Amino acid sequence: MSDELAPFQRIAADLRARIAAGELRPGDRIPSARALTRQWSVAIATASRALAALQAEGLTRVVPGVGTVVAGPPAMAPATAPAASSGRRSRRVSDAASSREQQGGDLRGEIVRHAVGIADAEGLAEVSMRRLASELGVATMSLYRTLGGKDELLVQMIDAALGELSLPDTVDGDWRAQLEAVSRALWQVFRRHPWLAGAMSMTRPQLAPSAIVLANRVLGILEPIDLDSQTRLYAYLSLFTFVRGAASALEPEALAHQETGLTSDEWMASQQEAFAVAVAPDSPLARLTAEDLDMELDELFEFGLARLLDGLVDLTSRPRG
Repeated sequence: MSDELAPFQRIAADLRARIAAGELRPGDRIPSARALTRQWSVAIATASRALAALQAEGLTRVVPGVGTVVAGPPAMAPATAPAASSGRRSRRVSDAASSREQQGGDLRGEIVRHAVGIADAEGLAEVSMRRLASELGVATMSLYRTLGGKDELLVQMIDAALGELSLPDTVDGDWRAQLEAVSRALWQVFRRHPWLAGAMSMTRPQLAPSAIVLANRVLGILEPIDLDSQTRLYAYLSLFTFVRGAASALEPEALAHQETGLTSDEWMASQQEAFAVAVAPDSPLARLTAEDLDMELDELFEFGLARLLDGLVDLTSRPRG
């Protein structure tokens, strides 16, 4: 009977059966859409549709920073007939969404929040207009009418994420302390949203209102310093590029952890034999790694930030001309 089901229904039925059997328990992470595409040799849209069907049935939920997890014990429908039940639920959700649109509800905000949740949990590549439409129970064209397209959605996601930035009050005098505070606040936002660093462009910056607020705050801190305009601009861009660059490792690491189940330390430990073959035992790299030194991103961020600001302090103390 399962051969008569559509591919997304077969995937959903398999996951549903694993939940019912207790193989996947409440709180356990469901395979990501990317993992399902490899396992079942299907398109990403098919895998996303299967995940959306389980979420619509209330079997799963998206947890930011974790992924899609089992929501709780299922009130099981027969695995051979998911289409009818999910279809009824989809129609109910769609009716509710249409009512929300007609009543001027915050559909835009709901779309952006849901997209950010997916990106936090599964990576930015898993966000698509089709998936959002499916999981929110609206027509795909409704999303385009509301947002205008994927590029505008990304700007809105960036704005929502940076909108969480808690900027310190401006205090005259100690510009270094203020830059440290802003940089650490930005680092924490990148930490909460691992996809954000890769989504933001320095050479073609997105005009997200929250990003403009951030730029104005940093430039305002730099403005009283005895630097020419070009140097102030480069100082701001260098600071932003450093924080963003350090944060660019966050999403690949989060996805690697999800895919392998190994932390970065566990992965490094698993590579010891390969490392011993690749690196000469008397080399500087081998001697350094033999000391079992830590390589924590937070500590690397603090070290780099301090050195960058040391350089800016030195620059301000030089005579101009």
